Amino acid sequence: MSNSLLTTNTISLQFYNDQYDDQLKNYFLADEHLKFTGLPIDNIEKCVIEADRHAILILSNNDVAGFFVLHGWEGVRQYSDNTNAILLRAYSVDTNFQGKGIAKHSLNLLPSFVKANFPERDEIILGVNHKNTAAQHVYLKSGFIDSGKRVMGRKGELFIMHMDLV
Repeated sequence: MSNSLLTTNTISLQFYNDQYDDQLKNYFLADEHLKFTGLPIDNIEKCVIEADRHAILILSNNDVAGFFVLHGWEGVRQYSDNTNAILLRAYSVDTNFQGKGIAKHSLNLLPSFVKANFPERDEIILGVNHKNTAAQHVYLKSGFIDSGKRVMGRKGELFIMHMDLV
């Protein structure tokens, strides 16, 4: 796995490294977003412990604008039988960076990033809370498809979405 940096305009995806820790400590999510996802710093701790969790930074001009985790089979298996899928989880854009198209750009970069760094993966899976209509809209506009599958999550019912990479 290389430390690939894929860029569109000023938005890029990069594997987490500790040079961004100060920015991550100041990462801000409004309460309406914290209802659905956690802060990056908490998710990074899980990534350090579990080898199949990969922390990814969304950078805007080298500033941390967003964050997500790509999780292997241990994460996927509760949502899909596809052992070649990867789970997108803990996705967020810092409240201070919202409304600038960062979510759209980062999700457009995602398939190429996964193919470059996880070439054995043929599908991206995610679960989005049924009450998080804004996120559902962004995911659907970015090419994810509602699988029709529903799963109970810690914070309510999840709609399972997927994107084929083949």
